[in-house]
Amino acid sequence: MTAFLNHFSFEFRTGIRNRQLLFLNYLFPIIFYLMMGFIMLGINPLFGNTMVPAMIVFAVLAACLMGIPEFIVRGRESGIFRSYKINGVPAASIMAVPALTTGTHLLIVSILITASARPLFDVPLPLNWAYFALTFIALTTSIVGISMLIGVISPSTNFQVILSQLIFIPSVLLGGMMIPFSMLPDAAGKIARLLPATQAMNAFNDLAMGYPADFNPWISLVALVASGLIAFFLAIYMFNWDSKNSEQRGNKLLALLVLLPFAIGLLFN
Repeated sequence: MTAFLNHFSFEFRTGIRNRQLLFLNYLFPIIFYLMMGFIMLGINPLFGNTMVPAMIVFAVLAACLMGIPEFIVRGRESGIFRSYKINGVPAASIMAVPALTTGTHLLIVSILITASARPLFDVPLPLNWAYFALTFIALTTSIVGISMLIGVISPSTNFQVILSQLIFIPSVLLGGMMIPFSMLPDAAGKIARLLPATQAMNAFNDLAMGYPADFNPWISLVALVASGLIAFFLAIYMFNWDSKNSEQRGNKLLALLVLLPFAIGLLFN
């Protein structure tokens, strides 16, 4: 336990001292939040109704998808994980520590966004804080798990960037942050429901903000948590300690199983 806490403490401090991680975890989402507040609200005042959850979803996507996969790929390529293995550090700990540290950074950013939204932009705050926190945990579980899996299955940093952007860009465009889900065409709506961001916005809007849901918000929460757990266990199962070792357990196409909870959710709505 002491070794785990020391590892957690080291990675948490790294997330603040490292300029790239500091930018991804804090500066990028906060700058984007301020830009959207000062610009988007002037264009579309209705954006303010969902601004708080939308900016938190964006922060989670940006920090996780742009930071965690690269951490895993570079750790494998540089031999850091090989040294962990020699010293008896299990793969589960290597996965858990960045998950917890990133989650802690995101909690701080979410608090900053939520605390400043009303004084700066006079936008609504959550009506139910318990469900707000529950949805945040479910969202973070899903995106952190998926980000880890991307890092595990990616043979290089370039490939990891491509996979991350395949989730990040559609999430921003179709995830309900900028355009309400109800305004999407049917085909785009079905694709959007395969994205964790869409499920999170649906749960945030109904359970926390008090707006009507586009589909069952509880199914959204279950799908988010299930996808994160599937991704986490697949990442541990397929984890490769060394880039020089080409042997990997399981087919990389198993990663598509993270979409299964969202696909099943389509059958209930």
